[in-house]
Amino acid sequence: MTTDGHHPSDAPAPSPGHPPAPEPGAVTVTVTFAGAPETRQAVVHVHGPAPTGPPDTGTTPAAVTGYATVSPAFAGPLADRLTRPPAPSPAPAQAEPAETFAATPLQRDVLADAVHHPDHHVEQLAWRWHGPLDTGRFTAAWQSVFDRETVLRAAFDWDPHPRVTVHRHATPEVVRHAHGTFPGRAVLMEHERVRGFDLSRPGLLRAALLDGAPPATPDGTAPTEVLLTYHRALLDHWSVHALLREFYRAYCADGVLPGGERRPDLRDYVRWLGAQDPSAARDFWSREAARPAVRLPQAAPGATTGQTGTGRNRVRLTGDEVARLAAWAAHQGATESVAVHAVWAMLLHHASDAAEESARVRFGVTVSGRGVFLGDIERTPGPFASPLPVSVEVDPAAPVSRLLGALRDCALDVSGYEWVAAGQIRDWLAQGPAAPQDEAGAVLADSLLVFEHRTHGLGELGPGLAARGIRVDAPDLVPARPPVPIGIVVHHDRQGGLVLTCVHDRARLDETRAFALLSASARLLRELPDIVGESVTVADLLDDLPRTDLPRLHEGPVPPAGEDGPLVTLRAATAPRTGTACLVTPPGTPASWLAGLVRGTTGAHAVVALRPAAHGTRTCVTALRRHLRTTDGPLVLAGVSGVGTMACDIALGLAEDGGAPPPVVLSGGDCVGALAHAIETTLRRAEAKLEQPSREQ
Repeated sequence: MTTDGHHPSDAPAPSPGHPPAPEPGAVTVTVTFAGAPETRQAVVHVHGPAPTGPPDTGTTPAAVTGYATVSPAFAGPLADRLTRPPAPSPAPAQAEPAETFAATPLQRDVLADAVHHPDHHVEQLAWRWHGPLDTGRFTAAWQSVFDRETVLRAAFDWDPHPRVTVHRHATPEVVRHAHGTFPGRAVLMEHERVRGFDLSRPGLLRAALLDGAPPATPDGTAPTEVLLTYHRALLDHWSVHALLREFYRAYCADGVLPGGERRPDLRDYVRWLGAQDPSAARDFWSREAARPAVRLPQAAPGATTGQTGTGRNRVRLTGDEVARLAAWAAHQGATESVAVHAVWAMLLHHASDAAEESARVRFGVTVSGRGVFLGDIERTPGPFASPLPVSVEVDPAAPVSRLLGALRDCALDVSGYEWVAAGQIRDWLAQGPAAPQDEAGAVLADSLLVFEHRTHGLGELGPGLAARGIRVDAPDLVPARPPVPIGIVVHHDRQGGLVLTCVHDRARLDETRAFALLSASARLLRELPDIVGESVTVADLLDDLPRTDLPRLHEGPVPPAGEDGPLVTLRAATAPRTGTACLVTPPGTPASWLAGLVRGTTGAHAVVALRPAAHGTRTCVTALRRHLRTTDGPLVLAGVSGVGTMACDIALGLAEDGGAPPPVVLSGGDCVGALAHAIETTLRRAEAKLEQPSREQ
């Protein structure tokens, strides 16, 4: 199929040698502008399989390689439409408008951190599916859950503050990969994690399936790896488990979930939140978080770990060890989670500069957020699990049981204010008469503990799946990276064991010392049940721990110049007249995706990123003009599906003084390779046009 249209005389005609070669399944769109401003036209070149079929037939053509000429005002929306994935069931023509309401303080914290660290809040559940898996029924079951749960149809808008928009319809993303597409589940998980999410589009939960090796017997069925990836701006761990149970119920019912839309939902929680008087919470947290506390010691100024990225390490307590720990904690009037808090408090004191003196330590603890007085909140999916600060006095000469009791009391005190977010506490402290110099450190300090309590198993759903020859493993949690240098995430596995996962910033804390902290945590948890009465002190328990592997926090990496502004330089040009590739990024674009695109473009041109959603189109045009004064090559604007309108507006804004607008290159989905190839091809054309006049002279 070829899209028909009239070619302006000064626009290059497409030929087999020029169009980008997209990846299989990728659609690339190039928009070029031609003519004087008063008669300007936009030529939209399309290459690759067509994502949507003709509206009158509902069919999908196999491919489209052609062009169309449209008004510049329609170029951006058309480019967005061409690169948008198809929606199997379009919304009704007279659908009600989407409902919008304010984001919660916790969501504002997550979104603010995601601007600079998009990978901090992407979490995953992975498990193995044994038996037949019908992809159509699998997708229909998730669609039924999406239709029932407003949180799965929600996204974010900025005006300029973030707001939640609940769309009337959203389509789940379910992708099934054939055996051999990825070397294993771990590679698939990393692939899905670095993709990140476009927070402005609904569906911040997606599923990926990876077929196992073909069975040795003809009647056998290969197991399928199942992976759910979700964003904590709208979902926490408990929520995804609840949604998974709803999915299984729908799958057993041929993909249809009975009942209407769930209430209460996030909208009801936001209304409840707005009716709360924060006075008591402000007084409590202002007293709690303003108390001085020791910090993890810093490395020598200027020292680096030599490492980057996120480190993940695990240790496990067996089912028998967990049973002993739980029984011991119960005898002390506490829980397993309080025991974990006590161990961490002792290790932080041991690692600090407090030596043998009594000192207060502080760390973050994630609370469920469901201890509020709102009906059925314990069954409502949403982003309620919140990190809050806890501080406690650690006296090396005091009995371990006394520390455990103090932390139990802390947990009871905090439970009355689970609806408060760390950002609110930071703001309250900043307004006080003695505002701390380091507000972020005064709230969560350097570490965060997340204790994920046991979730419900399949229960009555197990026989329904078994009747279809299906058996599913318990999901394994792959936690998100926390907004602090180190986090310890604790959860029970299906054998009754306790899994401790250390997730840390490798640039702030090197791998060896992070693992030493994790190993010491597991060791102390195993030793706690041997303590009887008050004869064992904190110093006694820590006496055998080596001090050679104590953690040292290194300085955070220096952000690139202009990281907080509308334009970020990702790579400087390495040769003259090679031009600039400017990426127009939507909110929530993962830093890993940008890094992958920079690696994928092998030319000598510069690569920069614009953030129009956060700073506005006009500000981005001004910043880009300033950048272009320092370069002498052509410019190409590029992005993925959804930024076509913004990119074309920026291109036309650059031409307001009578110049020629730069071309715009878009790619459907997250096809880094196709977009990188299209950028380089378009830049080579533009460089050739610049060289042509000099050759003719």
